Amino acid sequence: MSFIRSLPALGAAAVVAAAGQSQAGLIRTGTIGELAASADFTIDGANLVVRLSNISSADVTIPAQVLTAVFFNIDGGAVSLTPLSAVLAEGSVVHFGPDGGGNLSGEWAYRSGLVGAPWGSSYGISSSGLGLFGPPDLFPGPNLEGPLSPDGLNYGITSMSDNISSGNAAVTGGFPLIRHEVVFTLSGLPADFDLERIGNVSFQYGTSLTEPNVPTFEIPAPGAASLLMIGGALSAGRRRHR
Repeated sequence: MSFIRSLPALGAAAVVAAAGQSQAGLIRTGTIGELAASADFTIDGANLVVRLSNISSADVTIPAQVLTAVFFNIDGGAVSLTPLSAVLAEGSVVHFGPDGGGNLSGEWAYRSGLVGAPWGSSYGISSSGLGLFGPPDLFPGPNLEGPLSPDGLNYGITSMSDNISSGNAAVTGGFPLIRHEVVFTLSGLPADFDLERIGNVSFQYGTSLTEPNVPTFEIPAPGAASLLMIGGALSAGRRRHR
């Protein structure tokens, strides 16, 4: 029996999103070195559906290669969104912990009005606190493992090419990890919402904002230093977590 049929409590919108049947939308992809991620934003009625994927072809061997958050902005005025569900995408699995029958909602958080997020973004979805997310921001759902808060590496996303027996202790059994994709549903979109209003999308890795953040947009020349910082953070992460 597929996990989709075992999730009646999540509602039709979440099941449709998990099955990959939402209409095509706005896809943003970011890649730096071995780090690669994508966010697919679609509209399902009054819901914003976000499919977050670790699309790297590299093995994940340290926490700084685990995808833990996506940040974004919405231009043209604030939009009040309510988190509904975080669902394991079809074909993805949870390693080293319970999968909730596909319902991962109690392990991920959503917050708007962020201050101090990368690239000045105001909206974010995260499995880690990152100094920005706390218990009130969690999607409604069961706490599968660990504290009642977005915390650490718990339920971060590894790559499809991840060898779960390769790497340091944190990524080889120290924390529950998701292989590949999670689908998030948030309600409250205005009827005339245009996905092109979504911008400034970036991907956060690890458990601190000092670890790699990969933007999906072109950085002006002065921002070249930022790219060096990203590379430096990844290198430092390799040394620190060996």
